[in-house]
Amino acid sequence: MAVFLFFAIFGQITFLSAAGAASWLNVAATIGIVALPVGLLMIAGELDISIGSMIPASSMIFAISSGYFELPIGVGIAAALCFGLLVGFINGYLTLRTGVHSLIVTLGTLFAVAGLTLTMSVALTGTTSVAVQSPPFIKATMGDFINGIYQVTIFWWMLWAIVLGFVLHFSPIGNWILALGGDKESARNAGIPTQRLTIGLFALSSFSAAFVGVNQAILFNSAQVSAGMSYIFNTIVCVVVGGVLLTGGYGTVVGIVLGTMTFSIVNQGIYFTSFNANLASLIIGVLTLAAVVMNNSFRQMALTYAPKKAEKKAEKAE
Repeated sequence: MAVFLFFAIFGQITFLSAAGAASWLNVAATIGIVALPVGLLMIAGELDISIGSMIPASSMIFAISSGYFELPIGVGIAAALCFGLLVGFINGYLTLRTGVHSLIVTLGTLFAVAGLTLTMSVALTGTTSVAVQSPPFIKATMGDFINGIYQVTIFWWMLWAIVLGFVLHFSPIGNWILALGGDKESARNAGIPTQRLTIGLFALSSFSAAFVGVNQAILFNSAQVSAGMSYIFNTIVCVVVGGVLLTGGYGTVVGIVLGTMTFSIVNQGIYFTSFNANLASLIIGVLTLAAVVMNNSFRQMALTYAPKKAEKKAEKAE
């Protein structure tokens, strides 16, 4: 709220206009769809940075299938989303099988998928950019502007937030995710299907990145091999600013949504003020550091408070 008020004051009427709101809402939606499942993964104690190559890979698969080879649009979308699920499964399987930290595993798949995308694109089409045209219904529901300024992706982001919010906060799976991030061994001993849950969360992360890739290709009527790498750090910043602990075990969907909005407002709002636009990176960096420090402080306070509360209860019982 403080960040919004800051830019509302210094950005004045332009920032508060419909076009001003659209500038950061559109950014928040595309990042937010990926940040939500990445946030769930981080709550579970894992990390997925392969999303940076999954977004352009899915865009290219869709564009090559339905644009270059002119296959039915549904085939192109299905191929892109299935590829996302496959990469997510591989990430989860390798993380569990090798015991290597997911950061290293997904770093490997990040470069592997990027190299595969570039190689296959050049080999099949002879170029790194492929055009694709979508039917009116697909265009209107997955990649178009409302009133010429608001991306329809905003509604997909809202829907995704509601679904994952229910999963994390109102279903047994949410408790499993929190337990997995808190202590994997204890979660496994408690009967939680930790392996299936881990693979499922990685698959969800890659699937969401693939969905965004398809959305972007439909929106801009083309796909680029090089697009998507900025999502790696942007999503992590959104999740951390949203209050998710880097160590896992704590986080909320509402926090991730607010973190995404905060990042997007800073990222776009700076252009509506008279300040140097380069300050956006500085502000985001400071926000990230502040969020990490505050999260660690709250965690230490919670760990200190719990034993004291238990001691008081024991004293009253005596």
